[in-house]
Amino acid sequence: MTEDRVYNFSAGPSILPEEVLRRAKAEIMNYHGSGMSVMEMSHRSPVFSEIFQDTKAKLRSLLRVPETHEILFLQGGATLQFAAIPMNLMEGGTADYAVTGNFSKKAAKEAEKYGTVHIAYDTGDTGHDRIPTQEELQLSPEAKYFYYCANNTIYGTEWQYVPETKAPLVCDMSSDILSRPVEVSRFGLIYAGAQKNMAPAGLTVVIVDKALAGRELPFTPQIMSYETMIQNDSLLNTPPCWCIYMLSLVLDWLKEQGGVEGMEQLKRERAKRLYDCLEESRLFRLHAQPGSRSDMNVTFRTGDADLDAAFIRYAAEKGLVNLKGHKVAGGMRASLYNAMPMEGVDALVNTIKEFERKHV
Repeated sequence: MTEDRVYNFSAGPSILPEEVLRRAKAEIMNYHGSGMSVMEMSHRSPVFSEIFQDTKAKLRSLLRVPETHEILFLQGGATLQFAAIPMNLMEGGTADYAVTGNFSKKAAKEAEKYGTVHIAYDTGDTGHDRIPTQEELQLSPEAKYFYYCANNTIYGTEWQYVPETKAPLVCDMSSDILSRPVEVSRFGLIYAGAQKNMAPAGLTVVIVDKALAGRELPFTPQIMSYETMIQNDSLLNTPPCWCIYMLSLVLDWLKEQGGVEGMEQLKRERAKRLYDCLEESRLFRLHAQPGSRSDMNVTFRTGDADLDAAFIRYAAEKGLVNLKGHKVAGGMRASLYNAMPMEGVDALVNTIKEFERKHV
């Protein structure tokens, strides 16, 4: 990390690889001799078309997306997909939702506008501190799909298995996509806001089984129709061009790190170092239960709001920023996305130990 940079533990928009930022800086005024920035290009120009198609190809290769699935580059974030998914897939019927945190709860509430939502499991009674087991899931036989959020950024839990269901799987992978291999063919739809592990805010990636497209409710806006966006190759309207370009650079960087397999090894080591420190702590305690803990977002606290605030200030003074937990959960949250260097984790571990020595 350069001297003028901090270690950014924000849950999103989040840290980007320094190599990517330097490359973007070098190309920002004149992309490959075009005399223009990518931010100035027509989305239908040959130069941007090459960027667009190349980015799709890179993502398809790294995630091993089968040809049965289409990759869409959309806008509106996860919040738009909360509505688009039931509009396109629910057919006015029933869908199963696993509520394991704030965003899956919001998705379920939005889906109620378009059909019947059956809650397969809700971990709210214990503060969303764990993921249900396969045996605990209450699945409805008539469900059009099963929805879950793979990683819970607010409470720090992550699904360590892929649910077995008869209905197509629909998964929000916003905060752990590209951090581990995924068998995409098992999913009817995967989506992810880019601002955590892929690119700047503004881009939403949707990977959808083409066999599920064309079932949208008649009042579905064309901008939210998967079938329409597939037919137009995501270019019905102007896409988030700069974000797509930045995703391309991130994917190049990720390939150099060993792809998603390399990212999985690194994320496990980052998380282990921090969890080991917090497990041994006499001051801090973890929120998520063992077996459900996220490798992406580590949530912890002292149990004293004033002491939590003091730690956040102490860390910020040392260049470790955005450790404050989400407003609905409190405490602290360290987001360890793909771009977080191991040195950042080590700095946080050392800061935790220093603070504990001063207050225990």
